[in-house]
Amino acid sequence: MNKIYESAKSALADTLFDGMTIAAGGFGLCGIPENLISAIRDSRVKNLTVISNNAGVNDFGLGLLLQTGQIKKMISSYVGENKEFERQYLSGEIELEFNPQGTLAERIRAGGSGIPGFYTRTGVGTIVAEGKEHKYFNGIEYILETALTADLAIVKAWEADTRGNLIYRKTARNFNPLVAMAGKITIVEVEEIVEAGTIDPDHIHTPGIYVDRLFRGSNYEKRIEQITTRKGGA
Repeated sequence: MNKIYESAKSALADTLFDGMTIAAGGFGLCGIPENLISAIRDSRVKNLTVISNNAGVNDFGLGLLLQTGQIKKMISSYVGENKEFERQYLSGEIELEFNPQGTLAERIRAGGSGIPGFYTRTGVGTIVAEGKEHKYFNGIEYILETALTADLAIVKAWEADTRGNLIYRKTARNFNPLVAMAGKITIVEVEEIVEAGTIDPDHIHTPGIYVDRLFRGSNYEKRIEQITTRKGGA
């Protein structure tokens, strides 16, 4: 089965539809699938529910889809860097399902693992717990969180082989391996593609069984969300 496509546009062909749910890898602007996000913007698909740790910034990352009004709901952990998201949320133009970061990660992992839900202490006694099932284990209170899956998962990796086995580079690994597991269709953009058997099996982060389509990306900006530098001197 050939998993290699020429571009983001060709890899996304026949996968997009209005009202779909998309899970996107990345943390802040680190390890985001830049080419796929741009191609989704250009497709003009709308009424999207997007599962992602955050919503990018005003003019980059998922912020591009907010600019065009293509997202109707975000399932996220942190959205504080995006003023356009703030405006849309406060004006009632977009829905937000807020999650503690670890809970969001585990909801995505559970979805990819075929686990429908799990109990956690995180959020007990806060608004996070409202409307959720509560249960005691060994005298300690927990709340039930349900798993997350998506119609489409979009992922950024550093290197892949032709069978779709993936390696992520350093902190760009973040949410990407979890997201790769949670999509009915998973599309990955990478910086390098090598022949099958080239990658040491012990170095593979995501097995190719999770990857449906793959292409080599280009023109990566790899922006830094907030640059903090130390003043000169000892």
